[in-house]
Amino acid sequence: MKLIINATNVHQGGGRTLLLALLAATSGPAVALVDHRLTLPVTLPPTLRIIPVRSTLVSRFMAEKSLPDLCEPDDVLLCFGNLPPLFQTTARTFVYLQNRYLTARRSLNGLAWQVRLRVMVERLWLRNCLRGATVMVQSASVAEEVRTSLGRDAMVAPFAPQFDAPDLDPPREYDYLYAASGEGHKNHRRLVEAWEKLAELGHFPSLRLTLDESRDFQLLNWVKQRVAKGSLRITNASVEPEAMPDLYGRSKALIYPSLFESFGLPLVEAQRAGLDIVAAERDYVRDLVVPIQTFDPESSLSIARALLRHSFQDMALQDVPSANAFLAVLLESR
Repeated sequence: MKLIINATNVHQGGGRTLLLALLAATSGPAVALVDHRLTLPVTLPPTLRIIPVRSTLVSRFMAEKSLPDLCEPDDVLLCFGNLPPLFQTTARTFVYLQNRYLTARRSLNGLAWQVRLRVMVERLWLRNCLRGATVMVQSASVAEEVRTSLGRDAMVAPFAPQFDAPDLDPPREYDYLYAASGEGHKNHRRLVEAWEKLAELGHFPSLRLTLDESRDFQLLNWVKQRVAKGSLRITNASVEPEAMPDLYGRSKALIYPSLFESFGLPLVEAQRAGLDIVAAERDYVRDLVVPIQTFDPESSLSIARALLRHSFQDMALQDVPSANAFLAVLLESR
C-alpha cells in the first residue's frame, strides 16, 4: 500500500504551509504530485517520491490522466487541492476541501474574470467527479456547508504544522497583525477603513500586513494611498511560513476580518503564541478559537469599535431622549 498525494494546484498561502507539513509527515511509500513552483525543503522522507507538474492546463491534464496508472486497489489517494480525480481510479480516495468558493454558491463579484472562470469550472468538476470519494474538511461549519450544498457528509479532519511558540519577553513592535494574502474575501479594505475611523478619533495603533508585493500590488497601492492620506501606522512585508513565529512574537494581537475561511491557520497560530485575537463574528472563527473581541466584518465602523473596546475605550453611548424631550426640541425649533 502507498499514499498518493495530488496537490498540483497548491503552491502558496495556508495551503502551502499545510502541504509542506503533510509531506514531511509521510512515512512508508508515498508519491506526491506537486506544483513545480512549490519550494520544497532540503530534506524530505526518503520514501517520498516527488513528481513536479508544471502549472499549465496541458501538464495538469496529463497529471490527472496519469493518476489511474499510479493507483492500485490498496492505495490511498489524497486529493489535497479541493478537486477529486478527473478520471476514475482504483484507490480509496479522499478529497480535502479547503476552498469555500466551492463548498457553496458564493457570489464571485469582485474577483478577476480569470478567477471567476476557474471557480465555475472547479465547481462543475467537484460536483461531477466526486463519485465514491470521502470529503474531508477542516471545521464543523464547513461540513455543514458541504451537507447543504453538495448533499454529502464530510469528515472533519483539521491539522496544523508544528509551531514553536515565540519568546514573549521582547517588547512588541506591532499593536496588531493581520497575516493574510490579498484576495477580496480577506477584507483588507474595510480593515484599513477602520484604521481611518480610529485616526479620526485620535487613535493611531500600528498594524502589520503580510501582503505579497508583486501578487497584491494593486491592493498595496491602494493601502499606501490611504496610509499617506491619513498618516496611518500601517506597514507591510511578505513573510515566509517559517518566519511567522518571530512575527507573532513581535505582535500584541491578531486582527482577523476575513469574510470566510475554510480554516484560519493564523487564528490557531496566534492562539498558540498567546496573542489576543480580535476577529470577525463568524462560525469559522469560533470553530477554532475564542476571540477576546468580535465585530461585523462587513462594517468598518464595527471593526473600529471592537478595536476601541480592546485597546482604548468603548465609544460613548448615545443618550437617547424621551418622547417628551424629543417633542420639546421639535417645538422649540419652530
